[in-house]
Amino acid sequence: MAKLKVVHYINQFFAQIGGEEKADYPAELRKGEVVGPGLALMEQFGEEAEIIATIVCGDTYFNENMDSATAQILEWVKAEAPDVFIAGPAFNAGRYGVACATVAAHVQQDLGIPSLTGMYVENPGVDMFKDKVLMVSTKNSAAGMRKAVKTMAPLALKLAKGEKIGASCEEGYIPNGIRVNFFEKKRGAERAVDMLLKKLNGKPFETEYPMPVFDRVAPNPAIKDMAHAKIALVTSGGIVPKGNPDHIESSSASRYGEYFLDGIDCLTSESHETAHGGYDPVYANDDPNRVLPVDVLRDMEKEGIIGSLHNKYYATVGNGTAVANAKKFASEIAKKLLADGVDGVILTST
Repeated sequence: MAKLKVVHYINQFFAQIGGEEKADYPAELRKGEVVGPGLALMEQFGEEAEIIATIVCGDTYFNENMDSATAQILEWVKAEAPDVFIAGPAFNAGRYGVACATVAAHVQQDLGIPSLTGMYVENPGVDMFKDKVLMVSTKNSAAGMRKAVKTMAPLALKLAKGEKIGASCEEGYIPNGIRVNFFEKKRGAERAVDMLLKKLNGKPFETEYPMPVFDRVAPNPAIKDMAHAKIALVTSGGIVPKGNPDHIESSSASRYGEYFLDGIDCLTSESHETAHGGYDPVYANDDPNRVLPVDVLRDMEKEGIIGSLHNKYYATVGNGTAVANAKKFASEIAKKLLADGVDGVILTST
């Protein structure tokens, strides 16, 4: 019996090409080659399936050339005609997750080939594509590779064979909003009492109706004396010095930048630009003050409305950036602002 055919997509890191310094690696088709996590998948497939081709693409290259890269990858996948397409797993790597989810969703939608990917629940690719393609829930780092592959391989085989896919709690994929009726072995009252007894006795239990958890931040008291306050600017709109010296990604940012404003009364198109890939950059590049209002704050400083504008600003890109990264940025930036005696922050987006 012929083995099922699989095409696998991975980034430059898992292809062992390099890290961030090789993130601009262009899309590449490797026929008959099994690389990185593909080896672990092959082990799990046994004699049922084989990876017939591996597609490699740098994270930055894909996210900055999304349309053309997707079109090229779809062309390769169509030619290989696999029974199932697998991307990743991406864990909590934001740009990689967006790439995996984008490609897998298009392969499934445009080519009619069942697709599967895997990533951490907070990866931005989840919210963008969880209702379009199956995503196995993984840990937030490659330390969870073994467990991820053990879940992805059998689910991929089911997809390839056209078998019925069970509930997310049974198959290990992230809930995609599709509800299906089924019969439980115990009636609801019994299950409820079982959970209550476990809770009362301090034993672990799993709710049947998980509630969303929203992060709430209590606002600080208003600044009473703005005329003597030091105000800082922080932006997720991607305004950076010309040339983007810190190489902040246009999507799924993994870093932020700290830049000086000494002697700068107004940002110009010659000195600054936006690195953001989620909105039309024309107007921001023409006048960066539209996103980071240095000119207005300098006027307010001269008029005595504020005490002073902090001599540094912080910038990142909010487009698809993972919540975990955003929290990390905020914590680090807040500590620096407090150390510099900043009284208030104006946070600008897009």
